[in-house]
Amino acid sequence: MANTGKIVLLGAGGAAFTVSLFQDLVAEGGFSGCTLTLVDTNKESLDRMAGLARHLFAAADAGIAVEATTDRRAALDGAGFVVNAAAIDRNRLWRQDFAVPKKHGIRHTLGENGGPGGLFFTLRTMPLVFDFARDIEEICPGAQFINLSNPESRLVLGLSKYTRVKSLGLCHGIFLARWFICQILGIPEPEVELWGAGLNHFQWVMHLREKASGRDLYPLLREKEAAHDPSFTPLARTLFRSFGLWPTCSDDHTGEYLAYGWEGGEEGFDFDGDEKGREGFKTLIDEVVAKTKPIPEDWFKHSWGERAVQVIGGILHNRHTFIESGVVYNRGAIPNLPGDLAVEVPVVADAAGVHPVSLGPLPEAAAKLLMQQASVQQIAVEAAVHGSKDLALQALLLDPVINSTDAAKAILDELWELNKPYIRPCI
Repeated sequence: MANTGKIVLLGAGGAAFTVSLFQDLVAEGGFSGCTLTLVDTNKESLDRMAGLARHLFAAADAGIAVEATTDRRAALDGAGFVVNAAAIDRNRLWRQDFAVPKKHGIRHTLGENGGPGGLFFTLRTMPLVFDFARDIEEICPGAQFINLSNPESRLVLGLSKYTRVKSLGLCHGIFLARWFICQILGIPEPEVELWGAGLNHFQWVMHLREKASGRDLYPLLREKEAAHDPSFTPLARTLFRSFGLWPTCSDDHTGEYLAYGWEGGEEGFDFDGDEKGREGFKTLIDEVVAKTKPIPEDWFKHSWGERAVQVIGGILHNRHTFIESGVVYNRGAIPNLPGDLAVEVPVVADAAGVHPVSLGPLPEAAAKLLMQQASVQQIAVEAAVHGSKDLALQALLLDPVINSTDAAKAILDELWELNKPYIRPCI
């Protein structure tokens, strides 16, 4: 079935990803005649973002029609692309995912994609995403599903294994790694190209090159890193020196997967700063929609690191678009990781869909480090898909972040009760 020019954004009331999508639709171009349908359960937030979309698209003469609805099934009718940015009570529950394990003696970094927090993000989010998938299978089975919500690897693995939906996860983590590398190299980011392979938030940079010449920049990185400020991204640099490749994407994200990850910092996410920033951003949007403030010039330019619109354009217009990083079902894209796993590798998007680009096998030791987390993710997905507390305990006891069986059981009981309204079998 050919993809249509109807794009549905689920969780459109969240400002950050939504504004980035608007920016990229304007800056990328080629979407005149398309329809963007915004969906959210929060009517106030939905109306705010719909008002911004109409104002921005009109100012840019983008030719994109905007719809807004709280009825997800109605929105999916005729969709060619479904983008998911939804999260369940994100900061309130995430705070508990971080605080409860700390109370029981677990040293961890973020509590979002790995460790106990990653497990409970998976348990509560998987049923919601499976609801989306079942509706897509019924209403718009040819649509490309693009997931922006965490935990990316686990959601894509569950969808790929248990549904017929064409799933792709997108993350800007590869560009965070480029930022860290470029601080050491002293080279502007646009002049550096890097390709990675591995897991979401834990890829190994396989190729690091000067974009214009193709020159390998790894020798220069090794030279400059040795003399760089030792307090700068210490965990990534320890792994770099030990395994020979730079890991993505940042110490706090990568650290979620490692028993010693807390050595890169264990302060957790800045929830208060995030909420303050979101309120300020909402105020700016309201002022722009009311036309008491002009549209910021940046909103007519590409966003930083997001690639959903480029994927959509590549498929819609058969552009054979290279995307630096996408989360896909492995099936051999990384030969020395399990086929039954979601991995992050470069992809190409065209009218036939999304195609992983294999960079070959990872160095053996690097692959073995990822294998620890592969097993955790596989069992966590089974726990979420089956709504099983027994499997959830197994996932915790497999996780290298867990240092005590008693702590694992106490964390499981406490966080299970907090998340019980959202946990249910998906199949």
